[in-house]
Amino acid sequence: MNEAEVQDHGSEESREEGRDGGISRRSALTAGAVGAAGLGLGLGALGTGAAAAEESTSAHVPKRQGSTMVGVPFERRSTVRVGIIGLGNRGGSVIDLYLAVPGVQVVAVCDPVRTKAEQASAKVVAAGRPAPAVYANGEHDYENLYRRGDIDFVHVATPWDVHFDMAKAALLNGKHVGVECPIALRLDQLWELVDLSERTRRHCMQLENCCYGRNEMRVLRMAHAGLFGDLLHGAGAYNHDLRGLMFSPTYYEGPWRRLWHTRLRGDLYPNHGFGPVANYMDINRGDRAVSITSVGSPSLGLAEYRAANMPAGDPSWKETYIESDRTISLVQTAKGRVIRLEHDVSTPHPYSRINSLGGTKGVFEDYPERIYIEPDHKNDSWGDFSKYAEWDHWLWKEHANPPGGHGGMDYMLVFRLMQCIQLGLVPDFDVYDAATWTSPVPLSHLSIKGKGQPQQIPDFTRGEWKKARSGMDSTRPSV
Repeated sequence: MNEAEVQDHGSEESREEGRDGGISRRSALTAGAVGAAGLGLGLGALGTGAAAAEESTSAHVPKRQGSTMVGVPFERRSTVRVGIIGLGNRGGSVIDLYLAVPGVQVVAVCDPVRTKAEQASAKVVAAGRPAPAVYANGEHDYENLYRRGDIDFVHVATPWDVHFDMAKAALLNGKHVGVECPIALRLDQLWELVDLSERTRRHCMQLENCCYGRNEMRVLRMAHAGLFGDLLHGAGAYNHDLRGLMFSPTYYEGPWRRLWHTRLRGDLYPNHGFGPVANYMDINRGDRAVSITSVGSPSLGLAEYRAANMPAGDPSWKETYIESDRTISLVQTAKGRVIRLEHDVSTPHPYSRINSLGGTKGVFEDYPERIYIEPDHKNDSWGDFSKYAEWDHWLWKEHANPPGGHGGMDYMLVFRLMQCIQLGLVPDFDVYDAATWTSPVPLSHLSIKGKGQPQQIPDFTRGEWKKARSGMDSTRPSV
C-alpha cells in the first residue's frame, strides 16, 4: 500500500479511505476472486456479503448474557501498553500519535506485510522507546499478539472484512479494543460484540475520529447548553470522490475497498456522519435511534470511471457494481427527531460530511461552516461560526495545535482514549455506540432492497438508553 502521507485538509479524506490498510495482497486478491464470482456472501472467508446481511434482519433484543458496560471505567494504568494491528496508511500514521502521548508504550505491532511491521517498529525505536515485538508471520499472527499479558489496549486498523474477527478475538483474550470504521458489517456480529463486551468486561469501541473534530465538539457543547433550543434534526455524511483511489493499483493493498461496491447497496461508511450527530442528540443517553429508511440512486459512477480510465483486461472489468452511487437514509429517534445520512464515494463531489444540526432556536451547517441562531442572527443572514470559539471543548482549548492528520481530530481521539485509561475513567463512547453507528450498513442495504421499507434499529443498550449519562461532552479531569 502507498505509504505517502496526505497532510492538507483538502486531501485528508484520501487518507481516511485508505486508513484501514494492512491485509496481505494474497488475502485481498482472494477476496477479489470470491467477490467477482458472486460468492463470499455467507459465513465463510469474508462472511459479510449481502446474503449474510439479509439473514440478520430481526430487531429482536436477545437476553443479556452478562451485565451492562454503561458507566464501566477502564482499569487505571499509569502506563498504557498498546498493540497496533494493521500498519498501512491508517495504522502506520496513528502509531505516531500514540508515541506523542506521555505515558503510552507501543509494545507490539502486527501486519502480514513484514516491511510495514518493521517500519512501524523502527518508528518506535527512533522515538527513543524500546523496540516493540513484531508479529508478521501470516494473516493470523495477530492471535499471538493477543496472547501477550502486557497489552492493555489494541488498536485495529485493518480492512473491513476482518474487523469483526479481530475485535472478537481481542475480547476473548481479555483485551480492550478499538476498531476503525466500521466495526462489523452484520447485525448478528454487532450483537455478538455487545454480548462479548458485557461478558468479558472489556470495552469494544468504534474509533470514530470525527467525533473529536473541533467543529463537532463545539457544536456538541452549544447543543447541550441549549443554544439551538430543542433539537429537531441533524445530518451527517461521507461524500467524497474516491474513484481514483479505489482503482489505484498501489493505494490499497488489493481491491478490497472497491469490492464492497459489488456486495451491498446501502451506506458502507455511515460512522463519520452518524457519530457526531448521535452525540449532539444524546443517542443512547436519553434518546435512541429507532428506525432507518434508505433509498439509493443507480450505480453508474464506478463503471463509467472504469470505462474511461482502466485498460482492457484489468481485473476490475470482471466486477459488477451494485452499491448505490448516492445513498440517503432517514433515521428516526425515540423522541421523534430526524437524522439524515448520506454516502457517495463514486461520483464527482467536493468532500463533505454535511455535519448539520437544527433546533427550535436555529441551525448549524458545515462545509462551509455557518450558523444561524436566535437572538444572535436575523434577516436570513448566516453568522460567523468562528465567533463562538468560547464554546470549544476543553480538549481543543488545551491542545490548540494538535499533531497528526485530519486537522488534529486523530490526536484528540488517541489522547483522550489514553487519558481515560491512565486515569481509570469511563470512555467517551462504548460498544453500544459502536453497534448503533454501524447498524446502517446492513439496515440501509435491506431498506433499499425493499424499496425504502423502514428497518428497525435494535436497542443494543437493552433499555439503558433511557438513562441520561455523560458522553463526549466531558469535563476536564482534575489531575
